[in-house]
Amino acid sequence: MAGVELSGIKKVYPNGAEAVRGVDMKIDDGEFIVFVGPSGCGKSTLLRMVAGLESITSGDISIDGRIINDVSPSERDVAMVFQNYALYPHMTVRGNMSYGLKNRGLPKQEINKKVTDAAEMLRIADFLDRQPNQLSGGQRQRVAMGRAIVREPKVFLFDEPLSNLDAKLRVQMRIEIKRLQRRMGVTSIYVTHDQTEAMTLADRLAVINDGRIEQMGAPIELYNNPATLFVASFIGSPQINLIPARFQGGKLVSGSIELEGFENLPENKDLVLGVRPDALIQNSDSRLEMRVDLVEQHGADNLVYGVLKGAAATEGEETEICVKVDQQVLPDIDSNLGLGFDTSRTMVFEKDTGARII
Repeated sequence: MAGVELSGIKKVYPNGAEAVRGVDMKIDDGEFIVFVGPSGCGKSTLLRMVAGLESITSGDISIDGRIINDVSPSERDVAMVFQNYALYPHMTVRGNMSYGLKNRGLPKQEINKKVTDAAEMLRIADFLDRQPNQLSGGQRQRVAMGRAIVREPKVFLFDEPLSNLDAKLRVQMRIEIKRLQRRMGVTSIYVTHDQTEAMTLADRLAVINDGRIEQMGAPIELYNNPATLFVASFIGSPQINLIPARFQGGKLVSGSIELEGFENLPENKDLVLGVRPDALIQNSDSRLEMRVDLVEQHGADNLVYGVLKGAAATEGEETEICVKVDQQVLPDIDSNLGLGFDTSRTMVFEKDTGARII
């Protein structure tokens, strides 16, 4: 087991494109860190640099206090689980899981024990003599994880391992991965673009945007206290409601809507009011009103989608919002729904910089 430290990590390709722009991060021994962000933000590049599959332009990466910039991937004592499983199709499950151990020259008896123990842990012991094409996607991903586990590495690296699985299986495998990591206590770095995966798996999240860490912290911390507009809009499902506004005459104004209870905001500057769907409440006496366009029933609650009436347009289009309501609330399409909120559960951002003001 070991901690991982990244200091001033940059990646610039020969054509001048900057994939990673100076990342500093310290990952504690046994911690589960998730890199999350949109496609092309640099999260997979960063993971591949830790693995040694991508060269570093500048900066240092250390594992267990040892700088590994020039250490070959096979000598870094890390194990990687890929999105596409990367299994040898001509080998059995047992062969895939034992291949790396045989290359290290371990005794046959020790190899068999490690493979058997890992297979039982992952509930694939009955499939050891099958080949990958005889397995489901979830079973193949378990084999890929088993191959990593038997190596007993200092660090586990996961590169979007659940992307090829269906929704139900993704949830099951998410639970398996978290349970295994807790049981084994191995430092783990996990890459995903799925913020639900990120929220449920991580001890800490690193939200990456344009090659930089936008914010890092515990999932609930980033959900409740995002530092920027990007983090607020990326973390949370359903997505946060963003309402264009300006602060005028001591009120927050959006189109014909005037909201009181806000103080010390910059005057006559483009702002964005952020309100989570679960922070909006039904209130027939409120100054806010939405036109209902769609109701999604999710069992325990419903999501109501529509347009905030009277709000300033967002990029020339009506301001769309989402509200989470009780399962018994089923408003008619095209009806109007009065809304209210507690100002303590709102956020205000500068539109141009994305910085959070309150």
